[in-house]
This record gives sequence, structure tokens and C-alpha cells, in this order.
Amino acid sequence: MSEAGTRTRTVHVLVHGTVQGVGFRYHCAYTAQELGVVGQVRNLPNGDVEVMAQGESDAVARLISWLRRGPRWASVRTITVTDLRAGCLEDRRFEITG
Repeated sequence: MSEAGTRTRTVHVLVHGTVQGVGFRYHCAYTAQELGVVGQVRNLPNGDVEVMAQGESDAVARLISWLRRGPRWASVRTITVTDLRAGCLEDRRFEITG
């Protein structure tokens, strides 16, 4: 797997802004599934949304790009992306966990 587009990438993303109560998790899960990305999304008590995602590097980059916007009812202020050890998630699909 020497091509950049086929490398596995694993990320932890915190999404800040008006991102709860606007369908963010559901749209995120749908987008991730469409991209072939596995992981999970959940609401945090402080109003942020947390995303753990893993997949082909290009697909994860596209999900991150979507997270910067979110669904039309969201107002994403900032996101914080942390790369993790590639392949460290054991998820087989993308789920809403909280």
C-alpha cells in the first residue's frame, strides 16, 4: 500500500459549535458509511460532537472536510483533528454511540 490514497488513516475529531440537536450525528454516520469509513460519533456533555473515524486516507480526508461544514442546520465553529495510530480502531461499521 504505497499509494497515498490507499493508506489507512485513523482520526479523533472534536467538532465545536452548534452541533447538537441539528441531526449532526445522523448525517455524519450516513456520510461516513457512504465513504466506507468505520468508527463512531457521539454527543459530549459540553455541547461538542466527538468522532472517531478510520478508513482509506482520502475517504477520511473527505469526512473531515464534511465535518468542517456539517448538515445545513449546524453551525460548525472549529474542529480539532488528532491523528491516531493507523488501524487502531476495531470497528466494522460507523455507529452513533451517544
